[in-house]
Amino acid sequence: MSQSTGAKTCYCRAHSQHIPIRTNHQTPYDARPTELNGLMDNQMTSPTLAAAQFCSIRGQLKHNLAGHLAFMQRAADLGADYLLFPELSLTGYEPDLAHELALSPNDACLEPIRAMAMHLQLMTTVGVPLKGPGGSIEVGALTFTAHGDVIAYAKQYLHPGEDAVFSPGSEDCYLQLNQHRIGLCVCADFSHPEHVQRLSEGGSGVYAASVLISPGGYAHDSELLAGHARRHRLPVLIANHGGPTGGL
Repeated sequence: MSQSTGAKTCYCRAHSQHIPIRTNHQTPYDARPTELNGLMDNQMTSPTLAAAQFCSIRGQLKHNLAGHLAFMQRAADLGADYLLFPELSLTGYEPDLAHELALSPNDACLEPIRAMAMHLQLMTTVGVPLKGPGGSIEVGALTFTAHGDVIAYAKQYLHPGEDAVFSPGSEDCYLQLNQHRIGLCVCADFSHPEHVQRLSEGGSGVYAASVLISPGGYAHDSELLAGHARRHRLPVLIANHGGPTGGL
């Protein structure tokens, strides 16, 4: 699901369809819902997953939130059960604004996403700078479940230089989607083989990567993620930004 004009690549092996759609903002999008038929236990109902290749506007939380709600509606219209947004999708990848824009998981401004996830019965993961312990800031991924719960995850492996602003998380995150388990990853997490190894051994049926990958790094990183999929026999769902953010 993309706001960009160029097509992106889905590394789930069951990539099923490509449907151009429009929202009431008259902005072109591409929807790529992916059914995991044949990749999970055939006795289970296979979920439909969607990746939102969102174009974040620098620091414009209100504008970006409205765009997230539009993506959620279109994903639900296409039959998705789970929607993944890119790294720091609600604010853009803007470390210099992270302290100003950081939120708590239960912040009132996030209530529209929680309500929409329940209304649409669509589990949704969004990217946001999170307030951590002791005044720290984390690269967060918040998952809003169809039952109204909010699950917080903090990126564990930081890129060089990110530690000047962000603190790393310390716990893995698993999302339960009906009978299926999704292992959550934020960007540089996937650069560390031990991360996907742990999530695979922990019973994940999908590795969901919320990322910011620049054009120059796309070939390397996509091959790395494809290698994880082959090595662990684990479908990989990637949500990358659909346009520049943070100078990348």
